[in-house]
Amino acid sequence: MLSRLIRREPWTDRKAAALLGAVASLVLLIIVLMVGFVAVRAWPAIHANGYVKWLGPGGDVDKQLGSMIATGQHPPESAYHLRAWPLVYGTLLTTGVAVIVGLVFSIFCAIFIVEFAPARLRRVVVPAVRLLAAVPSVIYGLIGILVLAPFVGNHIISLDRKASVQNVVQLDGTGVLVAIVVLTVMITPIMIAIVVDALRAIPTAWTEGASALGANRWEAIWTVSVRASRPAIVAAAVLATARALGEAVALSMVSGSRGFSPNPLDGITYIFEPIRPLAASMVENVDAMNAPAVKSSIYAFALLLLLSSFALSVGGFFAKLPMRRQGLRV
Repeated sequence: MLSRLIRREPWTDRKAAALLGAVASLVLLIIVLMVGFVAVRAWPAIHANGYVKWLGPGGDVDKQLGSMIATGQHPPESAYHLRAWPLVYGTLLTTGVAVIVGLVFSIFCAIFIVEFAPARLRRVVVPAVRLLAAVPSVIYGLIGILVLAPFVGNHIISLDRKASVQNVVQLDGTGVLVAIVVLTVMITPIMIAIVVDALRAIPTAWTEGASALGANRWEAIWTVSVRASRPAIVAAAVLATARALGEAVALSMVSGSRGFSPNPLDGITYIFEPIRPLAASMVENVDAMNAPAVKSSIYAFALLLLLSSFALSVGGFFAKLPMRRQGLRV
């Protein structure tokens, strides 16, 4: 038996390609079936509200979801009425700001780790960054709700500011600011790890050639290493954005958990007002999924997140195409 295993001939390239192609096709089929399944379940809510109209403003989204619970097992079309703009707005606000801030920080942090950090410090920082990227999101949410939110509510938001909006919203520390801080801390280690690997892959001769032409160290790093790593930076931003879009538990804990659209005209109060992203809304309404109208609305939220992730992947792919001629292939 052992001799038979030792003498077994290796697979041919054609056989290996066929097997790997079958596995890849299976993964693609699973994704298509998943999207189709979610789309079918979301259709009643989308059809009743209009393909795009349900994403717009209009009324209190929390009351609209709450009213769906008592509509029975065979609800009329009017029971699906929903205007999800506050949830979409909360998702765009938290994800967009967190990704922009995290991307800028991750690029400069990766440059320091690769180019300037002493070897001893690098051996400690790199594993620490990878560990932070693997920390469960609920841990960040727990720190946010027990440490950050009380600090903001008790020491940053004044009593006068709380009283000025108490008839509209309650400012207790949870809200836009804490949600963005927690989400930024969650996704930044992912981007740092990817950008660090990309900068390490840049041939030393490239930066040495720039230095030989008269560029100082920072100019060589920025114009050669960072420029060549742009495809990896785009990939890092796409992966971080996808995780931020789907983050539910942590943001449910620290965002204020209310379907409210903060108004920039409120001034500094804006960053303390509560919000609730789409993913957090799915988690918080899961107990009401026995109501068909609520279930279909939650599936509509899920479909929107799936399509957003697909758009991110496609956009990232096309964004990297012109960069691959001068940089790394990622």
